[in-house]
Amino acid sequence: MRCFPRRFLTATISVLVLLLFISLCVRHQEDPRVEDARRWAQDMGLQQLGADWNLRSFQELGNPAAPLNITYHHLAGILPIQKKLLTVGLCSVKRKRGNYLLETLRSVFEKSTSDELSEMVVVVHLADPDTEWNAQVVEDIAKRFSLHLLRGRLLVIHAPQEYYPSLEGLKHNFNDAEERVQFRSKHNVDYAYLLSFAANLSTYYIMIEDDVQCSKSFLTTIKKVLASQKGSYWVTLEFSKLGYIGKLYHSHDLPQLAQFLMLFYQEMPCDWLLVHFRLLLTQKQVIRFKPSLFQHISLYSSFQGTANRLKDEDFEDDSSHVPDNPSADMVTDIATFESYLPSKAYSSVEEYFWGKAPSAGNFFTILFKQPARLSRIQIHTGTKQRNGDYLRAGTVELGTQQKGDGKGCVTYTPIGHFESGHFDKQGLENSTASAPECVRIVVTQTQSEWLIISSISIWTGPSS
Repeated sequence: MRCFPRRFLTATISVLVLLLFISLCVRHQEDPRVEDARRWAQDMGLQQLGADWNLRSFQELGNPAAPLNITYHHLAGILPIQKKLLTVGLCSVKRKRGNYLLETLRSVFEKSTSDELSEMVVVVHLADPDTEWNAQVVEDIAKRFSLHLLRGRLLVIHAPQEYYPSLEGLKHNFNDAEERVQFRSKHNVDYAYLLSFAANLSTYYIMIEDDVQCSKSFLTTIKKVLASQKGSYWVTLEFSKLGYIGKLYHSHDLPQLAQFLMLFYQEMPCDWLLVHFRLLLTQKQVIRFKPSLFQHISLYSSFQGTANRLKDEDFEDDSSHVPDNPSADMVTDIATFESYLPSKAYSSVEEYFWGKAPSAGNFFTILFKQPARLSRIQIHTGTKQRNGDYLRAGTVELGTQQKGDGKGCVTYTPIGHFESGHFDKQGLENSTASAPECVRIVVTQTQSEWLIISSISIWTGPSS
C-alpha cells in the first residue's frame, strides 16, 4: 500500500491519540488484568494501521463523544420527545432455525408496568442484509406492537451494508472457521452501530439479545441497583451471567464503546471485547447482581442454527423482592481481611465482607446518605464454602442523628438478635420516631472464628 507523507502523519497522530487514551484510562493502575488489557489494545492498535477502515476508527477515538458517521434507515417507530431513563437495545438477524425476536419484545413490554414503559425505549437493529426479511419483520412488529411504536417506546432501525467494513480476509485469531470469523466480526459492527444510534436516547443503556425472557419489573430492579451504586464508579453493571446479555452502561460511554468495537471488530467476540473495554476504563472487578433479570430462551444459535441451550441458573421470573439498599457508607472496627471490604456485604454481587475474629463490642455500621424509613432488614453471615465463619451472637440496632465524624449515630434502638448467624425482621416502619440514619450490627460474644457477612438486604417503604 502506498503511504503518502500526509497520510502517514495522520496515521501516526491517530496512534498517539489511541495510546494517550489508553494510558489515561489506566493511569496509576497496577492490576495485572488492566495492564494486560492495555498491552493488548496497544499491540492490536498498531497492527490495525494498514487498513483504511481502521484508520478512520483511530481518528474517531480522538473525539470519544462523537457518534459514528452513519445514516440509518428508520424502519418503524417514533423517536421519543424526551430523553428516557433506559434504552433496551438488541440486534436481530435472520436465523436458520427459529426466530425469537417477537417473543423477546413481548416479554420486555408485558413484564413492565405502564410507569416503567414511560421511562424506557426499546431499539431493535435489524442487521440482516436481506431487505425482504427486514420488511417482513417490520410488518410483523407493526401488527403486534403498534401501540408501542406510536407512543415512542419502540424503534426499529437498519444500518445499510455500504457502511460495513469488508468481511473478507479477516484475521483468524482463535483458529475459527472463516464463516465463524465473519459472523462474529459483523456482529461487533452490528452492535457498534446500535450503540452509536442509542447514545442520546436515554441516561442508561442495557444490552440484550433477540432471544431472551425478562424478569417482571426489571426496570424497577435496575433503578434500585442504580440507587445503591450512587456515588461509586462503574463502567458496566451486569444483570445476567451470559455473554453480553443484561450489560448496563452509562449512555455517555456508548460512543466510545461503539468506536472501540469498530476498531477491534475482527479481533474477538463481542462479549470478550466488552471485558477489555471495562478493564481499560479501570473497572477491575465484575459487578454482577443476583437474581439475574434476563434469561436466554432459544435452543439454536443465530450462527448456522447450531444448538445453544445456555441457561442462567440465577434468573428469576419475578425480581420484585430484590432489596432497595439505600445509598450508604459502611464502617467497622473489625479487622478486615485483605480486600474483603465492608462495602461488599451491602450489595447483590457475589462478594462479602470478611473480618478477623471479632470481640464482644465490635460493630459493623451502615450509614445512610439520606434518612430512610425501613420496612425489613435481612442479614446473612457465613457462606456455604466457609460455614464456620458466621456470627455466633449479635444484635441489630437502628440509629438516628448521625455523628459528625462519620462513624455512627447518636441514639440506637435494638430491634432483634441473630439466630444461627442470620437475622430477618419485617414491620420496621414505626421502630423509631424518625427515619433511621444508621443500621448497626453489634457483636455480643467474643469468638475465635473469623466473621463473614455475606449479604445485607434492606427494604424501604411498605413491607414486601
